[in-house]
Amino acid sequence: MPPAHYDSEMRSLTPTLAIDTTLLKPGLRLAVGLSGGADSVALTRALAEQAGPLGLVLHVAHLHHGLRGEEADGDLEFARALTAELGLPFHEAKIDVNTAAKENSETIEEAARRLRYGWFRELMAAGTVEAVATAHTRDDQAETVLAKFLRGAWTEGLSGIHPVVDFPEGRILRPLLSTTRAEIEAYLAALGQGWREDSSNRHLTFTRNRIRHELLPLLESWNPRLREHLAQMAELARDEEAWWTAEVAKVASQLILHGRPVRGGGRASSDGLAVDAARLAQLAPALQRRILRFAAEELGAELDFLSTEALRALALSGKAGQKRELAHGLRAERTPRELRLSILPVALAGAESAAEFSLPIPGEVIAFGLRLRIEATSEAEGRVATLRNWKPGDRVQLRYSSGPRKVKEVLERLKVTGSRRAFWPVLEYAGRIVWMQGVEVEPEPGIRIETTATESNGAAPSQFGTSSKD
Repeated sequence: MPPAHYDSEMRSLTPTLAIDTTLLKPGLRLAVGLSGGADSVALTRALAEQAGPLGLVLHVAHLHHGLRGEEADGDLEFARALTAELGLPFHEAKIDVNTAAKENSETIEEAARRLRYGWFRELMAAGTVEAVATAHTRDDQAETVLAKFLRGAWTEGLSGIHPVVDFPEGRILRPLLSTTRAEIEAYLAALGQGWREDSSNRHLTFTRNRIRHELLPLLESWNPRLREHLAQMAELARDEEAWWTAEVAKVASQLILHGRPVRGGGRASSDGLAVDAARLAQLAPALQRRILRFAAEELGAELDFLSTEALRALALSGKAGQKRELAHGLRAERTPRELRLSILPVALAGAESAAEFSLPIPGEVIAFGLRLRIEATSEAEGRVATLRNWKPGDRVQLRYSSGPRKVKEVLERLKVTGSRRAFWPVLEYAGRIVWMQGVEVEPEPGIRIETTATESNGAAPSQFGTSSKD
């Protein structure tokens, strides 16, 4: 039973739900996103109950995603009825998620989230409300952190769902992040308040549903407090990242140099940048990694762990003249004093874009700045794979993903644009893409693929691979 308070006027016990009121200021015009599910219904009821004491001007917002047919129509009618019962202003809109997903090469989940938050921002931009509250819970937080961990996230990824997200138009608030789903359902039961069930939440084709219904329960058999611990990890990661962001920016301004050095002193303008190798070597490894990632991000490249370690090795122990070519078209060159970073030029991209290389199994090929080797069981021996540039229509099955995705969509998520996209390599075997630079592909039974970065002229490879998790 949730906590309750005694209302002397009504002479009854009224259940209450704990929400984070530190996010809510008197006079705030706040819309609560009401889907009809238990979490959003509980948040709507709790905020309606506390709107007076907190001084909130409360609205309700419901977005029909154009999915699930009559079931979604029923969600809209439910949301309308509950809002009318509470006497609150109601805002609704309808979108076509399927069409948007196809037009933008997105998954249904990605398109739905983008459009949903886009509508929230429209409400705030119009001045209708100043902020929108969503009903993410501690269970959602645990699922998000675990999903990020499975994909190989850095610390910032493990920060999970943030309590506040700032947009130019206003803020998204999550007042239920410390509340469990069990507490929410107990609160609604005590109120006698029903809710709507989304049938898609039971489909195990979606990664989040598999985590919710299969993986988390299994892990909780080892540690019943796992969700609590994952939520605590997210809070720790958020605080760590807030500190690191300021610290890295301060140190980076002292180590990162833009342009190329010129004889006689000073630096000439160029597309790349450099890191002072000697000063980098004086830093702790944790700060070295962050400085290198910070530098790569300035050029539009995101580094995975292996690429970051390759840059560290080149900066700390590499010899002048050594080069590496990494994911996202990032090129690194060691000079006597600096680690220079740049993006591969258009000329090289154009030269490689139409390239295609046959690779006998087992065998090895050097191309696209990589040395790629493929080994196999006897069933695959004697067959041939093809290393080539990706082309429109290609699909790839990422590891831990629910289904094949367009390579175009994956490149967009990797933020690969311009000339770098023109020569992004994939390896095709038996009609399926079994390797793609920059991501971890679902393994093909019977074969094993190894990649290492090479010198730009195809000479000796480095000891670090270039694959990364999505």
